[in-house]
Amino acid sequence: MLKKMNFLKKIVKQSSSENDIEVLKKNAIEICDEIFKKKLAHLNTQNYNYDTKQAVEELGLDQEMIDELVDDYVAQVIRAISQFDGYMEKLQDSKDNAKELDYTLFRELAHKNLGVARNLRIKDAEALLYELMKKDDLEYLLTCLEALRVCAIKLRPEVAHKTISSIS
Repeated sequence: MLKKMNFLKKIVKQSSSENDIEVLKKNAIEICDEIFKKKLAHLNTQNYNYDTKQAVEELGLDQEMIDELVDDYVAQVIRAISQFDGYMEKLQDSKDNAKELDYTLFRELAHKNLGVARNLRIKDAEALLYELMKKDDLEYLLTCLEALRVCAIKLRPEVAHKTISSIS
């Protein structure tokens, strides 16, 4: 049975105090560092920090527009995680019942989010979403999902907190 790593419910409250956001960010950074040093070290994204400069230069958009797009991306990923979780539950159920696993919807969602991450030049998300599109090991996929979640939170903790609060 898959065990969801869901620290968010413990942290996120309906308030949006700076302290809640800082706790969310701190925990996301800690979990991100731990996952990338151990289970996902082969992705070579340890200590990665996103910088909008490359996206600004290559896309020809101003900083404000890139910041808005990154905010939208973070909100999109946070919302997509619940969809991914639902697909994972169906995949696990199929596995438990010795049925053929159909990754189609899961991979389509990963592909959709991968396009946005590539456009914005968010390298850790690109690596994780690529893994979600290509791998079949459910436990590994769950680890990648948790890493994707915490990387999004780390990227824009205020946006992540607001989005999490709105869907909790």
